[in-house]
Amino acid sequence: MRHGKKFNHLGRTASHRSALLSNMACSLIEHKRINTTVAKAKALRVYVEPILTKAKEDTTHNRRIAFSYLQSKEAVAELFRTVAPKIATRNGGYTRIIKTGFRPGDAADTALIELVDFNELYNPNAEEKKATRRSRRSTKKEAAVVAAPVVEEAAVVEEPKAEATEEKTEE
Repeated sequence: MRHGKKFNHLGRTASHRSALLSNMACSLIEHKRINTTVAKAKALRVYVEPILTKAKEDTTHNRRIAFSYLQSKEAVAELFRTVAPKIATRNGGYTRIIKTGFRPGDAADTALIELVDFNELYNPNAEEKKATRRSRRSTKKEAAVVAAPVVEEAAVVEEPKAEATEEKTEE
């Protein structure tokens, strides 16, 4: 029976499961994607997403909470230095699970779990949009700057001619 079983125990004791998830979370943060079974990937997603949410606010308390889950200084540093700024605007759903088939030895269902913002194949729009916006803004500003002096020069050239014709008519 599965009374009160709210998460997948993965066939391990509690200490073994927490060590497994901690190590997998460190690997995910350091390498941005890992290959594993579907069951472990789903368990890892539940484990790592609250840590990523905490990392969006860089405080000493949040660093200590992240370290209590990850147990790796390098992973915590990577999390707060490179991962957190990229996921700062995202409200959730920091990971993606892609099923990759079956493992040859035991036919286990395998998957690739990755951080969403670090995949350039699925997320190329962020860089392209910024580049096009910059080019549009710069061309508009250059056009305005170039157009403004031309108008002033034309006005300056016309005024002396008008004065010259007035002087001729007065004489």
